[in-house]
Amino acid sequence: MPLDLLLLFVAGVAGGMLNSLAGGGSFITFPALLMAGIPPISANATNTFASCSGYISGTYAFRQDLIAAKAQLPRFILISLVGGIIGAWLLLQTPEALFREAIPWLLLFATLLFIYGARLNNALSSLASRHRHASAVGRSMLVLLLLAVCIYGGFFNAGLGIIILSYLALSGQTNINTMNGLKLLVSTCVSLIAIALFIYDGVIAWYQGSIVLVGTLVGGYLAAHYSRQLPQSIVRQFVIIASIGITLYFFYDSYWPTS
Repeated sequence: MPLDLLLLFVAGVAGGMLNSLAGGGSFITFPALLMAGIPPISANATNTFASCSGYISGTYAFRQDLIAAKAQLPRFILISLVGGIIGAWLLLQTPEALFREAIPWLLLFATLLFIYGARLNNALSSLASRHRHASAVGRSMLVLLLLAVCIYGGFFNAGLGIIILSYLALSGQTNINTMNGLKLLVSTCVSLIAIALFIYDGVIAWYQGSIVLVGTLVGGYLAAHYSRQLPQSIVRQFVIIASIGITLYFFYDSYWPTS
């Protein structure tokens, strides 16, 4: 048990540092919770709980940048809450065995988003700049797309930030600080409402999740302190290698014959 707790704390520190520097911390913390013996759905819910503090503090840090989008904030918050609770409800209705089989595919999706997210954002930004005056149908589609993004976030937290940034680029947002603030605000709302449902259903592993949460806070602080000494390109390459390795492991664990 002490070894499991040490693993969770170290994973939390690493995840917190990655989230602060390049993103992708869930590629470390979620598998660590599984390795600690927590069932997949509970591990996913616990990972959402452990990650939420970083979203909240990040949103507060970008509070001045959010003023530029204050007219849109009620819509973002409402859709985030609705999508988050739908996604969390869908997770709780999913059989444990089915979710276990879905884990490698969800990780593959999040890995591809992490690798190609910047290119996707650039392409969507270019598309949005050519279609600034969207029709009513286009605006409705954007609302539905944001709802779908938030449902995904309530169901599986990994890669949510990258998907939100891609959505914001498609919706015509151009200020990166405002985009980051909105990304963190949406992530906060999705996570908080999902956590409320997870608490009601009793699926959060509080003790283990608290260890990871403390680790992420320590890691985030360390990353902020030493961020200038470590090139983000190196951190990004590490996340890509780690995410590919972890995804391949879960495909092997889920689909390789045991006999």
